[in-house]
Amino acid sequence: MFDWNDLKFFLELARQGRLMPAARRLKVDHTTVSRRISELERDLAIKIFDRKPDGFVLTEDGHKLYQAAEKIEAAALVVSEDFRSAPTEPTGRVRLTSMEGIAAFYLAEKLVQFNEKHPGVLVELVTERHLINLTKREADVCVSFVPLAGPKLSVKKAGEFKLGLFASSKYIVNRGAPGSMEELKGHDFIDYVDDLVAIQPVQWLHDVLVPENVVFRSTSMAAQQNAIGAGRGIGLLPFFSAKKDPRLVRIMKDVVVTRSLFVSVHEDIEYMGRVRTLLRFLNEIFKADKAFLNEFD
Repeated sequence: MFDWNDLKFFLELARQGRLMPAARRLKVDHTTVSRRISELERDLAIKIFDRKPDGFVLTEDGHKLYQAAEKIEAAALVVSEDFRSAPTEPTGRVRLTSMEGIAAFYLAEKLVQFNEKHPGVLVELVTERHLINLTKREADVCVSFVPLAGPKLSVKKAGEFKLGLFASSKYIVNRGAPGSMEELKGHDFIDYVDDLVAIQPVQWLHDVLVPENVVFRSTSMAAQQNAIGAGRGIGLLPFFSAKKDPRLVRIMKDVVVTRSLFVSVHEDIEYMGRVRTLLRFLNEIFKADKAFLNEFD
């Protein structure tokens, strides 16, 4: 008979593909993960992984075991949530991932409100240039500009936000404010680093024009906004971040770009109290802040 606890090690290694990342997630040494996998293979008398130079790959038997182990994991979560003495308030950790701009300029402040309402839930806000894999449990909930794709994911559109062109007063004094698309083409621009754009929808300036004279590039939206605020050039920014920066002046108000907001979660955990509470909160703020996200006075 195999040790049921070995399935935790098996699932994490299957999702991560390498010993060190799996060990970090499990908070154990990588040798422990290796040993538990070897013991599981011995007890079941099957080979569940092919050891490759670039990581661990599931065998045919491994894929069968993975499907069964995920069902066991989901059932265990049900027991944990439904059959313990339920606290009056949700508790535990939830890892929320999103892009840097909306995480830093919008979600971080909102999560302070969430914590005031639900002090027992710790939300870890993770920012990446690429979309984190919820199927591999790299995070629990994702707020993204594109719908995530993957098995057993619940993906729902929760709202949208708008962007416009901005410059600083200093830039306008020195260069003037463009009044037409033709005039706009002759100005200096702040933009993303083309070959490091992991998610094309963040290359939002290209919805307006492909700039000929880019004077500053960054993978960071915050860095771009600071460069615009310092007078380096013109850039396209979300209303939710630009309206908080007094250095910025909106130009060419007829230019508006829209992006959708999608909230994604793995189906196996979306019913958990702490996750369900965060999902409800996110949907509530996107609905309540519709005008804030889409209007610029």
